[in-house]
Amino acid sequence: MVRAYLYLAVFIPLTLLFSVSSFLSTLFDASGRIHAWHARLWAQLMLALNRVNVSIIGSELLPDGPVIFMSNHQSNFDILSLLAVMPHRFYWIAKKELFEIPLFGHSMRRGGYIPLDRSDGRKALQSLDEAAATIRQGKSVVLFPEGTRTTDGKLLPFKRGGFVLARKAGVPVLPVTINGSARINPANRIRLYSGDISITLHSPVNFPSGLRRSEAESWMMEHVRKQIDSVLEH
Repeated sequence: MVRAYLYLAVFIPLTLLFSVSSFLSTLFDASGRIHAWHARLWAQLMLALNRVNVSIIGSELLPDGPVIFMSNHQSNFDILSLLAVMPHRFYWIAKKELFEIPLFGHSMRRGGYIPLDRSDGRKALQSLDEAAATIRQGKSVVLFPEGTRTTDGKLLPFKRGGFVLARKAGVPVLPVTINGSARINPANRIRLYSGDISITLHSPVNFPSGLRRSEAESWMMEHVRKQIDSVLEH
C-alpha cells in the first residue's frame, strides 16, 4: 500500500507536467506528433517507475490505413502499456467527462482524442457519427469494448457502441489481448507490483457483407470477443 501511495506522489505531478507540456506543444505543432511523443514518454516513465516491462506480439499484422483497436481492460496499466509500445500512432476514444478535467482534458482535446457523450441516446449517436467521420479521415483509435475494468480477469459483456462505431467508420477492427496488468494493479486494491505485461495483436477483422446492420454488429462482437479470449490468461 505504501508503494502505491509513493507511486501516486510522483505520478500525479508528472502527469500534470506532461499535460501542460503536451498542450503547449500543440500550439506549435498542429500535426500532433509532439503530443504523441509526450504521451509515449509519459507512459514509458510511469511504467519504469513501477518496474514494469511490456512486450508486444503481432506488430506485423497491422494493416495500412486506420483501424479500431479493441482491447480487454484489466487495470489502469493497460493505458500506459498501449501508449508505451504500440507501433501504430493512435488516438483514444474516451468519455466526455474526462475532457472536462483541467489541463488533462485540454491536453486530450488538443491532442486529437475523441470525446464520447453517453448522457443520452441521441447525444451518444451524434458522438458516434462524429467519431466515425474522424476515423475515416485517417485516425486509428483504441477503445475498451467492455466499457470498464474487469475485477476478476475474465471478459465482461461487450458494449455495442464500439461496434456501431466500427460499422459507421467502415474500417477494420483489430482485437488486442492484454495479459499481466491485473497482477500489476489488482482490482479494488490499493497495491502495486512490478512485473511483465504482454500485448497480443490479432489479425484485423472486417464486417461481413450480406448481413443486416444489427446482425453484422453481433457477428463482429462475437468474433472480436473470441479472438481476445483465445490467448487471455484466466
